[in-house]
Amino acid sequence: MKRLRIEHSTGFAYQGDVSASYNEARMLPTSTDSQFVLSSGLEIEPSTTVNSYVDYFGTRVSAFDVLSPHSDLTITARSLVEVRPRPLPHIDITWDALAAEAARSIGTVEQLVQTARTRPHPEVAEIARAIAAQHDHPGTAARAIAEAIGDAVEYMHGVTGVHSTASEAWEARKGVCQDLAHVTLGALREVGIPARYVSGYLHPRPSAEVGVAVTGESHAWVEWFAGDWQGFDPTNNIEIGDRHVLVGRGRDYNDVPPLRGVYAGPFKSQLRVKVTITREA
Repeated sequence: MKRLRIEHSTGFAYQGDVSASYNEARMLPTSTDSQFVLSSGLEIEPSTTVNSYVDYFGTRVSAFDVLSPHSDLTITARSLVEVRPRPLPHIDITWDALAAEAARSIGTVEQLVQTARTRPHPEVAEIARAIAAQHDHPGTAARAIAEAIGDAVEYMHGVTGVHSTASEAWEARKGVCQDLAHVTLGALREVGIPARYVSGYLHPRPSAEVGVAVTGESHAWVEWFAGDWQGFDPTNNIEIGDRHVLVGRGRDYNDVPPLRGVYAGPFKSQLRVKVTITREA
């Protein structure tokens, strides 16, 4: 088990005064069966009131408005979380049993539907079907599919954008964690495996020293349903462990962006983002 302190700061510098802004932040983790939130909070400058709620997918949302003129906006989320390893269980569910089980719940049925962001490239769909045909159990097929995507797509900044689709990332064979998650989701859903997008944080150093702050970033991975929900990180081709801190889940990135909002003011703004993660135990 690791205890991780996370500080995620997002800021906007506007070219002039903004008269009002309306925002939603999904930057604070929630306690689950594999992580426990010891403390968490959001700091906003200019100071304002925050209304918190849990959205449809179970993600903590902090909604806030800044109604006084401002030329700069900074949102800082601070969390202290204890995380334990989450090894993939071996579940011998059959394809027919999975289809029957998935049909019983809205939570699984809706994670079978492709979105504009996850719809797979024909080559990805063919790869997924070929791998699935080699496995009697969907869980082992899901891992093989995720690993194949992780091997085929190179992690690289600057090739794709925040609005890129799985098909576009596949054609480039390059992208960031968001893209690898979308490609993997499309492949899994193609063969009838419910799969959902997960946003959070990843400590970048497996053997991190206690007390040493390192630069991190928001991360994304996937969870698939094969009798139970199981997580996997296709970007690094590893199981979800005690370096992963879960923030939110959804059908794709659109359901769990760290920050979403609108404002009235100058068209152009400069974004700055900084994530620092410290292992405390």
